Amino acid sequence: MLMPRFRRFLTLGYAILLLAGAATAAETVYDVRSYGAKPDGQTLCTEAIQRAIGACATAGGGTVFLPSGKLLSGTIYLRSHVTLHLDTGCVLLGSTDLKDYPRNIPAVRSYTDNYVNQSLIAGENLDDIAIVGRGLIDGQGAKFAWNKERPYENRPYAIRLVNCRDVLVEGVRMQNSAMWMQHYLACERVRLRGVTVWNHSNHNNDGVDIDGCCDVTISDCIFDSDDDAITLKSTLDRPCENVTVSNCVAKSFCNPIKMGTESNGGFVNIAISNCAVASPAHRRWSGGTGRGLAGIALEMVDGGRLDRVAISNVTIQGVSVPLFMRLGNRARSFKKDMPAPAMGSFKNVVVSNIVATDVSPIGCSITGLPDHPIENVSLSHVRLTFEGGGRKDLASKQVEEFPDKYPESGMFGQLPAYGLYCRHVKGLSMRDVVLQTSTPDARHALVCDDVEDLTMDSLDAAHSPGAAAILRLVQTRGALIRGCRPQAADGAFLKLEGGASRNIVLAANDLSGVATVAETAPEVPKNALQQTANR
Repeated sequence: MLMPRFRRFLTLGYAILLLAGAATAAETVYDVRSYGAKPDGQTLCTEAIQRAIGACATAGGGTVFLPSGKLLSGTIYLRSHVTLHLDTGCVLLGSTDLKDYPRNIPAVRSYTDNYVNQSLIAGENLDDIAIVGRGLIDGQGAKFAWNKERPYENRPYAIRLVNCRDVLVEGVRMQNSAMWMQHYLACERVRLRGVTVWNHSNHNNDGVDIDGCCDVTISDCIFDSDDDAITLKSTLDRPCENVTVSNCVAKSFCNPIKMGTESNGGFVNIAISNCAVASPAHRRWSGGTGRGLAGIALEMVDGGRLDRVAISNVTIQGVSVPLFMRLGNRARSFKKDMPAPAMGSFKNVVVSNIVATDVSPIGCSITGLPDHPIENVSLSHVRLTFEGGGRKDLASKQVEEFPDKYPESGMFGQLPAYGLYCRHVKGLSMRDVVLQTSTPDARHALVCDDVEDLTMDSLDAAHSPGAAAILRLVQTRGALIRGCRPQAADGAFLKLEGGASRNIVLAANDLSGVATVAETAPEVPKNALQQTANR
């Protein structure tokens, strides 16, 4: 046991060290009021804030302090080793005068720089920068006019950082950008933590866009946006690589979680987990309530490679389509003077532990193109409940390919399957997938067309009276269907079509609950379907 006097000596020494540390920290804090800023919401503080940032950077780095109150500003440029700290009660208020937002064409460029190159907070080629605190960034985006002829011009981002390293954005709230709220382009080691975004004041109101970046974590954030919420893009010739998104809430009238559409560089090593996805509860900025498009959208249409994507533990409520995967060929280059990109690729995607309710009758789709299949997709422990109401004639609908069409989850209209429509896929695994409808639906539950190497374990799919067969296979090669207990007292479990169909195996299924096991079209080879150990 320490003697009381010695204990007091240690306590006093520790206090002195703390005070010394506080004094040192205080010396590296630059209060923008000391440089002429007035937090009255009327005085333009751009130059004062910039002077504080300059002084901080010149001294080797530190913290620029934005106090409580409204600080009106145009574009401010971050510097290396500078932290911008927004105090509780601080509002960094974007100017509504375009003259306060100089155009900035960065050295690292993507196609967006031809149109959108203004922002409230900007930075390029920086190291060790941060935007932190409990304050608010308000872009006043509704004050910027949208021009239908030149829709992307003259609407600043709230934050745009290009080719920066070691970026931290933490704790701040953001609202009302005129364009995307945040754009991180070609950055390395980006961390977004505990950020809250509300973006419903203009067109293209994304929550965050991670564009051609590597080593990125997004965690414990809330996004509520008119356009896409959490968006990964690659609008230049480098991939989005090594990205994790976890413990987030994403609400959007477009796609809450999305990769694409711009996919030039591709998406590699992406993990998304423990997220809640929904449509916003309020009216859209442009009017009407609406609903989100795809809860999770993976869209490869401008070349590039999608490889090694894992999505798990996601709840989805009230969107149009819970899952949408598309390999297309819009083939837009990231620079106007460059040739169109080569056909992209899409493979190695694992989706597990997904629950979706209150979704539209459209149906989910996983679609590649002829001779360019999506490869190696696994769905496990997925439960999807659709509104239902689809007509039986839709079960035989011929779905257009639309190779160069802009990809959206409703691009094919209502699908032949109320649950999953899979076309041009090689290597598709489904385990413990549950497909249900709130009202009767006369379509198939699942359609596989030009699918090779299909494994289906324990499919549980609702069948309405008088509906088409639960499962329809068209030109399917190599399918193992096992452990299913379908219920279709007046219908069929399987409908098999296509002269190229072969090696279809039904094994260890309980088929006692269906009127017909399989309906086989005349062109199907006689030995295409095999059954073993079924009840």
